[in-house]
Amino acid sequence: MLFCGINPGLMTAATGHHFARPGNRFWPVLHLSGFTPRLLNPAEQRELLSYGLGITNVVARATARADELTAEEYVEGGRLLTEKVTRLRPRWLAVVGVTAYRAAFGDRTAQVGPQERTIGDTRVWVLPNPSGLNAHWTAATMAQEFARLREAAGAPGHGGSVSVTIPSS
Repeated sequence: MLFCGINPGLMTAATGHHFARPGNRFWPVLHLSGFTPRLLNPAEQRELLSYGLGITNVVARATARADELTAEEYVEGGRLLTEKVTRLRPRWLAVVGVTAYRAAFGDRTAQVGPQERTIGDTRVWVLPNPSGLNAHWTAATMAQEFARLREAAGAPGHGGSVSVTIPSS
């Protein structure tokens, strides 16, 4: 499974670790959903490979907020992501953020969940954006959606049902 964020935030660009901002809920949700056996911190992102997971972004340019990206950057990012997926051939592409997916792939009606689109044999699933700015999704409801993907993909569960306090940013 290849997880795909929108673009690096400034903290990610500074550290070189995906979803590095303390208030981002990606790592806790990944664990709560059973993808990882323990809560990983961003500096441990290479450990994802041992669970058959990878991580990338739609757009490479770092910004403070995703709304600073242009429509052209999303479209080009979607093209480059398609090339990457075609080359790597993961079973699943999990795009983290419905707005990013819509912009990158020109699908204005996409919703969170499985998509009809495939890239070769790779199935596509859109997940909620784990940014702290996405307040209408809680860590618990995001974890349910991530777990739905994990189960659909037939990925083993790692028992991630622990209580996690997520720091505010």
